[in-house]
Amino acid sequence: MDLYPLLRPVLFGLDAEAAHNLTLKTLRRLQTTGLLGLVAQPVPDNPRTVMGLDFPNPVGLAAGLDKNGECIDAWATLGFGFIEVGTVTPRPQPGNAKPRLFRLPQAAAIINRMGFNNDGIDALLANVARARYRGILGINIGKNFDTPIERAVDDYLIGLRKAYGPASYVTVNISSPNTKNLRDLQQADELDRLLGALKAEQATLAERHGKYTPIAIKIAPDLDTAQIDEMAGLFRKHRIDGIIATNTTLSRQGVEGLPHADEAGGLSGAPVREKSTAVLAAMHQALAGEVPLIGVGGILSGADARAKLAAGASLVQIYSGLIYRGPALIAEAARALTAPA
Repeated sequence: MDLYPLLRPVLFGLDAEAAHNLTLKTLRRLQTTGLLGLVAQPVPDNPRTVMGLDFPNPVGLAAGLDKNGECIDAWATLGFGFIEVGTVTPRPQPGNAKPRLFRLPQAAAIINRMGFNNDGIDALLANVARARYRGILGINIGKNFDTPIERAVDDYLIGLRKAYGPASYVTVNISSPNTKNLRDLQQADELDRLLGALKAEQATLAERHGKYTPIAIKIAPDLDTAQIDEMAGLFRKHRIDGIIATNTTLSRQGVEGLPHADEAGGLSGAPVREKSTAVLAAMHQALAGEVPLIGVGGILSGADARAKLAAGASLVQIYSGLIYRGPALIAEAARALTAPA
């Protein structure tokens, strides 16, 4: 039963961040009752192995929707094949000043400048420990806003050490446009240094924990061909386990003149679809199949999900599409990825 078309006007009548918080609060309450199972649509089994992990279906929740991992069991009940929580930082931080989240319904888009608002990685890990979910869980890590960019590696190492045991995989977010200078970490020298440090720590942690936790890197859609080729070379050099393409864009193409279009922050939803898929395809080609990709950005239908796989993705993630389409999108995307091309 799809109740979301009835609920959406109520949620869209609220401030975007207030609606977000209300949704999470409601899911927290419902996830212990079993009621979510009554509205979740059946999701077909479509197992695949990516990054050495066995996914029951290829449709995942993108990071950013549940930064503190408060609703993990709810997302699982709704049918996601994997769940990514965060972005989380070593220390709690409030994020940027409000208002910082804006809907652009005419374009099925969202602009956010949240700024990694979260309760800190220790609080997230406590929520993970409380969850009953035992499926594939990604933990997305970032740096605190007041950590100098030249010391960003230290924050990522803290996040990796703490998340390594509970996580199925760890995502390193170096592509949010809402933390000052963060995207500098995508430049060759900085990226080489960061990846080297992460992989060295991963080897140490694998021995200590007796398990191998893959590392994925989340990249921006605002990359040119030269940057993609350069980054791909470093991903191959350091044997990175996966790439998530992409984060939000700084471009305003497709939303020009709309209310809130001039707000600072990252644009997601339908307008980022083509740009994100183009970067995904270019990265897939540059990696020559050596590193698996997760496609995210602008998925609002089953056809959009299939386009990501056609461009080279092994898995997909959704976020903004969930805001506009509701939980029915999960099953629709999963069915589309099960059907023959």
